[in-house]
Amino acid sequence: MFHTDKQWLDCQYHDFEHTSIKKPDEVENDMKDPILNNHMNILDRIQGSIIGMALGDALGAHVEFRPREYLREHPVEDLIGGGTWGLNKGQFTDDTSMALCLANSLIARGDFVGYDQLVRYKWWHLNGYMSSTGKCFDIGAATSDSLREFARRQKEFSDKNNIPFDQIDFLSDENLLKNFNVMCSEEGVAGNGALMRLAPVPLFFYKYPNEAIEYSGISGQITHGDIKAYDACRYYGALIVAALHGETKDKLLDNDFYSQHIHWFNDKPLHSDIINIAQGSYKKQGGYDDGIRGKGYIVSALEAALWAFWSDQDSFKRGVLAAVNLGDDTDTTAAIYGQLAGAYYGYKNLPQQWIEQVYAKKFLETLSKWILYEGKNWKPKNLSSIDNNDSSLSTSNDHPTVGNSTEKLNFNPQPITKQNDSSIIIPSKEDNFIQSLNNQSLNDIQSNQYNTLSLTNLTNNKSIKIDTNINKQDNIISHSYFNQKSTFNNQSINKYMNKSDNLATWSINDVCRWIQSLGENYHIYVDLFRKDRIDGFRLFFYFNHYTLTRYGINNKDHQQKILDGIQQLKQNHMSIRWSSRRI
Repeated sequence: MFHTDKQWLDCQYHDFEHTSIKKPDEVENDMKDPILNNHMNILDRIQGSIIGMALGDALGAHVEFRPREYLREHPVEDLIGGGTWGLNKGQFTDDTSMALCLANSLIARGDFVGYDQLVRYKWWHLNGYMSSTGKCFDIGAATSDSLREFARRQKEFSDKNNIPFDQIDFLSDENLLKNFNVMCSEEGVAGNGALMRLAPVPLFFYKYPNEAIEYSGISGQITHGDIKAYDACRYYGALIVAALHGETKDKLLDNDFYSQHIHWFNDKPLHSDIINIAQGSYKKQGGYDDGIRGKGYIVSALEAALWAFWSDQDSFKRGVLAAVNLGDDTDTTAAIYGQLAGAYYGYKNLPQQWIEQVYAKKFLETLSKWILYEGKNWKPKNLSSIDNNDSSLSTSNDHPTVGNSTEKLNFNPQPITKQNDSSIIIPSKEDNFIQSLNNQSLNDIQSNQYNTLSLTNLTNNKSIKIDTNINKQDNIISHSYFNQKSTFNNQSINKYMNKSDNLATWSINDVCRWIQSLGENYHIYVDLFRKDRIDGFRLFFYFNHYTLTRYGINNKDHQQKILDGIQQLKQNHMSIRWSSRRI
């Protein structure tokens, strides 16, 4: 089993029961700086990229989903708190949390291990790992779907290979890892969630542009399966690598950048939509009025971030605020901008006042040092580029096949469903959620509140073909905020959960017996659970207020008691899992 010598890379908790996870600012004092000789210019660029991303995320967080019309009248001009998620000034959202998960994986493993990246995303999803609030929030539907698929595959893999489920997150055997398919996305998923977390990959592998660019594409593809997501990440990763190598802004934004660096891309073509951007489609003086949009579609998001960089007049502050004030997916557009602009301008040239206000500043600074330290010590297994004969790419929605010359995992993409080449699947979003935000004052939501938004207002399960004007492709899911002071009766948990077991292995009958144990008023739900074949795995990973309502449980008190019970079961499971790791 895999173990890291840096405890701050693991899930850590304030209590033995694992009910309160330590947030990044609460582990930063446990971090020690690596020994870095020279490389200060590169460190400045890496820190600029990581903290530039976090600043963009934090600047856009309080107006996320606000339309352009609102921001014309109320432009963002500084870091403030409150707003959409009720965060404190400087706190970040899912964009930076997922990037930190990715960075932590690269540092812990000292390599690109897609399986470990998904594990850490799952920890964030379930436990709030690397969240600025200690809770997962603002997760997109595409990411959530991929992580549920990953968890399902983990359970199957655990059973097939006789691996205890409480050890499945810590696989280190390369032969096992090679047999686990990490491409967990459906085809046709082309949201900006792949691009928003990208920076750690090109920063870590910058010394080897071919590998940095290929891994950039793969890092997005494991949760976002469309070829546009893969190529958008490859192209943007190349720009970040070039910025670390000191290329001028004119060269970065040259319409021939791709053709001049095609050897970095292993001579593999980019999708025509990404080529269009690479050739300067974002160079529009009118910005929003000329069609630039800060939307959730990855092509729009890439174009918007590059427009902000192109038009920022060599000012990070000007560019990041322009990205935010496009409206809609404000935090992600600005976070994407911040990755490249921060790498180009460097940490020393970011607004000092904002740097002092960014959440977990010391954590971000030290993490950047470790990215540099571990990255500069990494070398391909052979110094040649990834073998083109093992990698193929077309401009259709077919997935590329990635060879194993430098990769621990066997990326043999097996998409869950096949879409027509002309179709990209986007979950639709009900207008009433956006309208409710439009009608709401930013001051209506108190600062420092973790706000749970109604899932019935946030999502529905219909699918439509791509609409580049859609708001967030990663249709937002806000997790239930479990009441830590709940008076839930633990007797029903202890009665039906043996300490040697875990919830994910429960049968349908086990779940039904547990539901009955909650009280005499709960037996009416047993037939519903049995009919839909709800076993422990589905209960553990899928349930929230929204899914309970779908299963016909409309009583709010009953919903909360069930969810509090599930949360307690998760905590018990985590206690078992982490206790077993210490043995």
